[in-house]
Amino acid sequence: MVKVGEHKIALYLSGRHHAGENLAELLKQRSDELARPIQMSDALAANTSVEKNVIRAYCLAHARRKVFELKEDYPAQCAVVLDAVGKVYQYEAETVGMSKQQRLAYHQEQSGPVMKELKEWIEAQFSQHLVEPNSSLGQALQYWLNHWAELTVWLREAGTPLDNNEAERALKPCILMRKNSLFFKTEHGAAVSDILASLIQTCRLNGINAWDYLVTIIRHKSDARRNPELYLPWNYKRDEAEPRAA
Repeated sequence: MVKVGEHKIALYLSGRHHAGENLAELLKQRSDELARPIQMSDALAANTSVEKNVIRAYCLAHARRKVFELKEDYPAQCAVVLDAVGKVYQYEAETVGMSKQQRLAYHQEQSGPVMKELKEWIEAQFSQHLVEPNSSLGQALQYWLNHWAELTVWLREAGTPLDNNEAERALKPCILMRKNSLFFKTEHGAAVSDILASLIQTCRLNGINAWDYLVTIIRHKSDARRNPELYLPWNYKRDEAEPRAA
């Protein structure tokens, strides 16, 4: 999923390459004059090993989940991490309506001390030998330390999301369809499905009725080819399409 200004775009691509390779190919079409984009993902090597010219940010929810899954075995230690992350998300909820710069400043003031204290606590668990490094808890906490810079990009770069949850949700319809259809018969069929899925999900992300949008595109395909910018989901106006096409 891509966010450009206030607009959200879902792009699906089925093929034989992993996500990092697909992203690298996509960004080759990006103007060199634009600032480096922020790539939000987990730390999986397949997502990050190819494209270098990005600001790499890792999902806070993914790091939290590693600890959350251990809370029954290590309730006291996990509570420290979960409480800190909870405070950050509470502050995030309070930034609704703020500009990117205002949100950044607010997080730096409110969430910054919380994250600083959390990092010091995690470091103390290892330096004071309070956690076994090879234990499940030790590995979960080490993930935080290994990727601290990427997990806290939102404290340095305006507009950085805390997590990749929205993109994960956008993937679910595509995964369910793939399971129900037992994959695709041909790569061409997969490409057609990707185009339709991208249009439908982009409409959903921007509050547009996907059915009306696709019907309008089909009815006025010649005008859409001549004036594609007018038929972007956030620019499309069904009532204006009829007289313009006529």
